[in-house]
Amino acid sequence: MANKKHSASSKRWLKEHFDDPYVHEAQKKGWRSRAVFKLDEIQNKDKLIKPSMTVVDLGAAPGSWSQYLAEKVGDKGQVIACDILPMDSLAGVDFLQGDFREEAVLDALLTRIDGKNVDVVFSDMAPNMSGNTSVDQAGSMYLVELALDMCHQVLKKNGAFCVKVFQGEGFDQYLQEVRNSFKAVKIRKPDASRARSREVYIVATGYKL
Repeated sequence: MANKKHSASSKRWLKEHFDDPYVHEAQKKGWRSRAVFKLDEIQNKDKLIKPSMTVVDLGAAPGSWSQYLAEKVGDKGQVIACDILPMDSLAGVDFLQGDFREEAVLDALLTRIDGKNVDVVFSDMAPNMSGNTSVDQAGSMYLVELALDMCHQVLKKNGAFCVKVFQGEGFDQYLQEVRNSFKAVKIRKPDASRARSREVYIVATGYKL
């Protein structure tokens, strides 16, 4: 029974994937995934990225956000990316493969960043989903807490933070934590984000040192 159910959901995902206009558009334009359109919409509304900036991309693989960021910051900017999964190299992107939750990986990332030099921290991280909502939510909240902690270690004064968060237990408390650290905080649900997904993006600007 479980296999049948799984195969039905797999078929639904495949149909949704291949019918998805964002998937077709990403393939046509040479982006590595449809996720780039979420970032593009956020950028068009919130203007987080400017030429010559130094930005961090957490949960970067397969790399469409890093692609987009490298294009926006230009040759004088810097993109430092990290993911537990491998990622094919990209021009203008310094990529570190490893588990962000491990201290050695975090330390290596902080060494590359070298102080409070970052204009924007982006996080599109999500845990491997088990199907158990409470376990998945706890795993997701742990990752976003780590991303916020990284902001405290690397962001310049008035820097910005854009993080994917799943609505559920711990969300309101986390939102308040972000509000305590930034002057302005907005919640975005990009059009490219699937309607049934609980994901939203918290966009925070004006980091208070």
